[in-house]
Amino acid sequence: MAILVTGGAGYIGSVTVELLVQRGERVIVLDNLGRGHRAALPEGVPFYRGEAGDRDLVARIAREHDLEACIHFAALAYVGESVEQPLRYYVNNSAQAMMLIESLLEAGVRQFVFSSTCAVYGEPETVPIPEDHPRRPANPYGWSKYFVEQVLESCDRAHGLRFVALRYFNAAGATDRCGEDHDPETHLIPNVLAVALGKLPFLPIFGHDYPTHDGTAVRDYIHVSDLADAHLRALVWLRQGGHSLFLNLGNGKGYSVLEVVRTAREVTGREIPTRWEARRPGDPSHLVADARRARRILGWEPRHPELASIIETAWRWRLAHPDGYPKDPAR
Repeated sequence: MAILVTGGAGYIGSVTVELLVQRGERVIVLDNLGRGHRAALPEGVPFYRGEAGDRDLVARIAREHDLEACIHFAALAYVGESVEQPLRYYVNNSAQAMMLIESLLEAGVRQFVFSSTCAVYGEPETVPIPEDHPRRPANPYGWSKYFVEQVLESCDRAHGLRFVALRYFNAAGATDRCGEDHDPETHLIPNVLAVALGKLPFLPIFGHDYPTHDGTAVRDYIHVSDLADAHLRALVWLRQGGHSLFLNLGNGKGYSVLEVVRTAREVTGREIPTRWEARRPGDPSHLVADARRARRILGWEPRHPELASIIETAWRWRLAHPDGYPKDPAR
């Protein structure tokens, strides 16, 4: 049987596809290549270009392959952009996911691993954040994922769709063959490294008056390969008859923007000029995971818990791919 990976040519999706293939799984990738890269996929993986919510296409994939489960990554994921273009996020992240789920149910697929986000929590009341923390998203991106979580709960009760919704904190790092290559790029670590590489003149730091120890926003960074491992463990959980779950994925330690810059300077040995900018709308001050539940239930243990190690893997990939992936002429 096969695993459908939507958004499998994207950053986290491609690393997960890489790991699935290494583990001997049959993988089918569906991606619109809006922000993914065909070159990120291993050779020989069946690839369909299109939208996750294309009912006819998903039905065709289900007919051509014996689908067992779906790992759903396909989504837009920029907080600031979601504030500026909320409808785009609700259509792409929420409506498309709902149509995908409907198509999978019609095809008899009842196992679903969902790429959710810590943005469903909004500004935290407690840090680290547990899974039972109130969900009050601070931006349309978080709401777009929240809506899908609600749909999954309803479909579990109504249709027996068992799911694991994985609430990521901040994905970072790279494997030897897969790294982070977005256009535009809004994530901190790749932009820090772009400055170190001379691709950007300086790093904008958005906000210096947050209620944190140095005034800059604090985030929990998790290596992308550790995220991929959690998805495989979630799939095993469902295969073994496990019930539906919401799980945080993070290292449980927060780093401020200034700490990330300082660590990147140490890793790269290069100057990284910075410039203060105004806060971005929708950005919470602290996002740090309580991920003990994922460790206990899935037996998941991050292999790259230290920020310096995470940044070092991203730096190696960027040095080997200074211009990112080869661009697909069909994009």
